[in-house]
Amino acid sequence: METKNVQETDKILPPELLNKMNAYWQATNYLSVGQIYLYDNPLLKEPLTLEHIKPRLLGHWGTTPGLNFIYVHLNRIIKQYDLNMNYVTGPGHGGPGLVANTYLEGSYTELYPNITQDEQGIKKLFKQFSFPGGIPSHVAPETPGSINEGGELGYSLVHAFGAVFDNPDLIAACVVGDGEAETGALAASWHSNKFLNPVHDGAVLPILHLNGYKIANPTIFARIPEEELIQLFNGYGYKVYWVEGDEPNDVHQQLASALDTILIEIKAIQTEARTNGFTKRPIWPMIVFKTPKGWTCPKIVDGLPVEGTWRSHQVPLAELATKPEHIKILEAWMKSYQPEKLFDEKGKLKRELAELAP
Repeated sequence: METKNVQETDKILPPELLNKMNAYWQATNYLSVGQIYLYDNPLLKEPLTLEHIKPRLLGHWGTTPGLNFIYVHLNRIIKQYDLNMNYVTGPGHGGPGLVANTYLEGSYTELYPNITQDEQGIKKLFKQFSFPGGIPSHVAPETPGSINEGGELGYSLVHAFGAVFDNPDLIAACVVGDGEAETGALAASWHSNKFLNPVHDGAVLPILHLNGYKIANPTIFARIPEEELIQLFNGYGYKVYWVEGDEPNDVHQQLASALDTILIEIKAIQTEARTNGFTKRPIWPMIVFKTPKGWTCPKIVDGLPVEGTWRSHQVPLAELATKPEHIKILEAWMKSYQPEKLFDEKGKLKRELAELAP
């Protein structure tokens, strides 16, 4: 077995597509932050004040930018290769990201017509999140397409395998949080690949989201050297594709290259088994996706590191009522996504970006 470290030279996304995918990612991040914080002023058309911010802040930011990043890339391969694919997110507490993505692709408005594709719709989307009479902060049954509620961690991978058994055309992309990976249920689920029959079953693509931290300290997998972690997954029967970085354009190219190569491998495994019979258990591909915890949030707050640490796990800026300077930090954070370039004058996602979604 081997590991494929995707190099920066493997650039398969042309500049125009790369820029659009990155902008779409920025839009999902913007909507995710807005859900956690904002009560009003959804597109920041006026200076942000305490009156625009929810009195009680609930939610989980740390895992969300990674989940959003992967979602954008799965959108690309679904469209480009006409795939039958679902997305299982183990860190279900990354609810704002999945709500944001289903909103941008139109599924949310289709199911909830009052959450319209405009500025007022975004305001309602923001207000309802973790708010009385609104929606939970997790990927709950209210989220369009949800089959795996993420409040109790550890069951994502076994759900993904269950979804593809006797479903030969389905690929289940399953993000496993590195904190979630420490649960007993998830630790055992890596062995589900032993039960997969490539003749009759679909395929599971596990994606270990190695952002390094859980709620208050580093994860076990983050403490393991890269070589040892790869050997562990080789022993489980996986070929590891390692995607790592904190510079978005580089990571976009790495992940796109890995996904294109993995799709070829999955197709080859299935074609061989369906042509010549299932004679030996194949080595299935997986991805280790190593990016900063809370990617793109403020790096330093009150002299303490936030991005890339456990402090970004839930609400990176939680003392807005007592520290007015934090409101300026929040405003700068949200404006860093450049919402004026993502949404039109009515607050709808710009057409050239909306076209990226399947």
